[in-house]
Amino acid sequence: MIIGQTPDPVISKHNTMNKLSMDSFARALLAFGLVSWMSMASSFAQDGETKAQAQAREYPPLPDSLERRPVVIWSDGTRMAGDLYYPKNRKQPETKLPVIVFANGTGGAKRKLPARLGLLFAEQGYAFLAFDYRGWGESDSKLTSLEPLPTPNEKGEVTVKARAIRWQVDFADQVEDIRNAMAFVAGEPGLDSSKIGLLGTSYGGGLVTWVAAHEPRVKCLVMQVPGMAAGRSGKDPLPPYALKIKQARGETEPVPDKTQRRGKKGSRYHHMRYNTTKSIDYSPIGTAAKIKVPTLIIDVEKDELLNYERNGKRVADILKGEGSVVKHHLLKDATHYSIYKEHLTEVLKIQIDWFNQYLKE
Repeated sequence: MIIGQTPDPVISKHNTMNKLSMDSFARALLAFGLVSWMSMASSFAQDGETKAQAQAREYPPLPDSLERRPVVIWSDGTRMAGDLYYPKNRKQPETKLPVIVFANGTGGAKRKLPARLGLLFAEQGYAFLAFDYRGWGESDSKLTSLEPLPTPNEKGEVTVKARAIRWQVDFADQVEDIRNAMAFVAGEPGLDSSKIGLLGTSYGGGLVTWVAAHEPRVKCLVMQVPGMAAGRSGKDPLPPYALKIKQARGETEPVPDKTQRRGKKGSRYHHMRYNTTKSIDYSPIGTAAKIKVPTLIIDVEKDELLNYERNGKRVADILKGEGSVVKHHLLKDATHYSIYKEHLTEVLKIQIDWFNQYLKE
């Protein structure tokens, strides 16, 4: 089954929301502030939001009908902070919920966009996991030792001076973070481990593409304005292999901190460090043909950050060629950031319908 590209929302005849629930959905959008979601303009300091600043960010109001529970997810020995959203007082509490795992885009954090999405998807009968990648937002960081490692004591413990590795664009680590987030919900009581969906935005769209191609537990895939690391290598100060040589020889920082940034100081993503050596084997497009689950890709006609034909649409074309269930939806006159604001209501309706048809059933 192949679903072709269409400029208009397509509501499944099996899962069409009735007028009452649609009205409720619209009210929820307004109440939770999604329609007027905050501008993506950065308010970060030079080195990005600290863990304490991320923890101080306020959540949107939580309706009485929903629950939000903080969780700790372990990823390769490092704690990641997560929030699990789900409806409470279910009519059939023994029924396990389908669950959506959200993957943030560049600089995203669980108290921002996913804090609002979690409420909306939980209202529609889903569990929703929002989390911060290692070193982002409220999650703990990996460490870089600033001195030679001393001899461990009898317990294997050491005390060292180290730097927290924050705000890295690290493909290899972050696909592992997503897989560990999936493992967490797979073991969560009350959730259906056979009904795990992925939702990725922007940079996170490329990550979930790679994960879906390698992770058998994914049942349904949705991405919006996805970046597949296609055509952006020219912005890197050093190509991946050249950087890897310098890192291995100690001729530059072993992990980017002051280096490997993009844009001018004070710009939106200047606090992000691009460890491109971790991208050498990362190719969502190259692995897309392995995806065997229903996939929805939402692109925008006027994307100011990437060429959608070389990113999301290219993946859609690959999946169509494989005979997979795929829909490529192009929003006319929309931009990369307008999907978080004026086009958000439309986008969410399309996504919920897709999940209702291919994850909930």
